[in-house]
Amino acid sequence: MIFLFLSAGLKKEQNKGFPGEQKTAGYLLYDDEDVPAAGLITGIGQIEGRECVIVANDATVKGGTYYPVTVKKQVRAQEIARENRLPCVYLVDSGGANLPRQADVFPDKEHFGRTFYNEATMSALGIPQIAVVMGSCTAGGAYVPAMADQSIIVRRQGTIFLAGPPLVKAATGEVVSAEELGGGDLHCRQSGVTDYYAMDDAHALHLTRRIVANLNYIKPQQVLMKPSVEPLYPADELYGIIGDNLKRVYDVREVIARIVDGSEFDEFKKLYGETLVTGFAHIHGYPVGILGNNGVLFSESALKGAHFIELCSQLKIPLLFLQNITGFMVGRDAEAGGIAKNGAKLVTAVACTQVPKITVIIGGSYGAGNYGMAGRSYSPRFLYMWPNARISVMGGEQAAQVLTQITAEQRKRQGKKFTAEDEQSIREPILRKYDYEGSPYFSSARLWDDGVIDPLDTRLVLALSLSAALNAPIPETRFGIFRM
Repeated sequence: MIFLFLSAGLKKEQNKGFPGEQKTAGYLLYDDEDVPAAGLITGIGQIEGRECVIVANDATVKGGTYYPVTVKKQVRAQEIARENRLPCVYLVDSGGANLPRQADVFPDKEHFGRTFYNEATMSALGIPQIAVVMGSCTAGGAYVPAMADQSIIVRRQGTIFLAGPPLVKAATGEVVSAEELGGGDLHCRQSGVTDYYAMDDAHALHLTRRIVANLNYIKPQQVLMKPSVEPLYPADELYGIIGDNLKRVYDVREVIARIVDGSEFDEFKKLYGETLVTGFAHIHGYPVGILGNNGVLFSESALKGAHFIELCSQLKIPLLFLQNITGFMVGRDAEAGGIAKNGAKLVTAVACTQVPKITVIIGGSYGAGNYGMAGRSYSPRFLYMWPNARISVMGGEQAAQVLTQITAEQRKRQGKKFTAEDEQSIREPILRKYDYEGSPYFSSARLWDDGVIDPLDTRLVLALSLSAALNAPIPETRFGIFRM
């Protein structure tokens, strides 16, 4: 349904790239219930040539009601819209909050009410809010079209009311049908809640396209574009390069060569801090500064990364982080060499830069390395994971070793034995837990990322993400204090 009103000018292969389409949201999240894609389809698509965030309720999943993960997914979609100044198109067909889970949906700051707060404040910022009522808008859901800049309702299909017929009867004794209470004729002819009267779904989507066409918007030209050139090497070679064993060593330059235009990569500080690869390239014509991991981060690597981020911030070039990181170097020599303060410089630079950041986790993402390479906490505009990726505070083996050692020392102080069987009984559950929770699908189910993508699609998804990000002006960057 969504692609019915995406711009016809998009090539067929580009329809694969739908940034923000988190298909695995809610996967195995509720033991007793299946909530596919969190009951909400979100993504970015072009309508009449303009990138828009699309939020569509799936009424086939629990009547389109909002589970906690549904709320989180919509709030994330609105965050993307706000950061990148993209119009929001809401395809509404929802029964409102999921009542059995109301305690986790209704009262808190980032719960259901936040979606309406975001709608209002984005409208105040001049970010268009468009609602298309294609089904039920009940209770809180009624505020989506009521607060939108422009609203469409489908004849004899869309309804909007704060309380449905059963509740109205219980509260007032009035017997009224859903259509009489809040149908298209009432809201277009009497209440004024909606602005456009659609005869059917197809007509509603046509009207949506006309609304977007009339938004009077010209995308700012903030970067110097080049003609797009295909990489010299086929993308399907990425499968062989990365493999399925995270302990396997490969050069991140091989990944870069299969993503960037013409496989051209102008490397910065190539001979210094060699475990972090930095340099300039283009993706589908968009300039980008790339940071990719080639091993653990040393002081030199961190300093190099901070320098490169400062440079891209001054030049207003978007940043791409290719994460495959176990963390920062540890040990006495590393500490004496200032790894804490030098690593902090990289983390500070990542946090403070105002240029668009996009992160792809192409391998491991562990501990403070996640922070230094623009993990979720550092607000990249978009964060994607490859299917082979792993994410956790540390590797399972390391966690098992640390916790086993702590238990062994406790037993020793208590004068108790610590046998090989005891060690195994501690290690095995930890290894299983870290293996399960480190999966990209565990991450994506909880919306720690913006989707698990096929490595083959990385170049296209990055291009669409860069295009979307450049709708927002790039402000000047001011850095905090760097400890010298």
